[in-house]
Amino acid sequence: MSKTVLAIDVGNTNIVVGLLIGGVMKSQWRIRTVADRTKDEYMVLFERLFTIRGLSLDDIDDAIVSSVVPPAERGLVDFFGLLSIDPLVVGPGTKTGMRILYDNPREVGADRIVNAVAAFERIKGGAIVVDFGTATTWDVINEQGEYMGGVIAPGIGISSEALFRRAAKLPRVDLTAPAQVLAKDTVSAMQSGLIFGYAGMVDSITLRLRKELGVNWPAMATGGTGKLVIDQCSEVTDFLPDLTIEGLAVIYSRNR
Repeated sequence: MSKTVLAIDVGNTNIVVGLLIGGVMKSQWRIRTVADRTKDEYMVLFERLFTIRGLSLDDIDDAIVSSVVPPAERGLVDFFGLLSIDPLVVGPGTKTGMRILYDNPREVGADRIVNAVAAFERIKGGAIVVDFGTATTWDVINEQGEYMGGVIAPGIGISSEALFRRAAKLPRVDLTAPAQVLAKDTVSAMQSGLIFGYAGMVDSITLRLRKELGVNWPAMATGGTGKLVIDQCSEVTDFLPDLTIEGLAVIYSRNR
């Protein structure tokens, strides 16, 4: 009988939730991260989300959680306790099937390892994963399925908010690409710098990684703002919004 598993990735800005049945995602939600949300608040939230789609929390057999926000992780673990479920929390000691070549493997965020596992499972070869979240990260996996390391940069949302907060006359703008690079008004000028400038950074770092390693491994993207940016990129063209949930499904299968 196929298990029904709730796979949850807690990021600094959003929590991505995937409902897996027999390892296949059947439903997904994206909710705002609130670090101090209590177990009872999670219960109310998930009951509403499930009810809207004709689902029931009673159908959940197990859960897996990856998190970079410890308080939110604790709230979720307590919530699953209300369902008499002891979730698998991705961390040191979890069987990922991937050797970590970082100087201190404990420094690598759980989400980055999960993405790396998913990428290698997809192509069984070297790859670069670009995750567009609160921070934008590049993670490199070699042909032996080892996590080699990566790059961390401020996310495009942080960059946009910094412009608004630190420049007195600049407004807060929507993160949408203008029709052309050369702008004729302030809002379009900011959007051009943010979108096209960020795409240029993504392409540049991806190219530098390939050159430094002497490889031409494929680069794939995931994360909340990924599609917006890679539409303007030439080096990262594949957008996989469910990559993290795919990785959680793989790690779950290796541990339970």
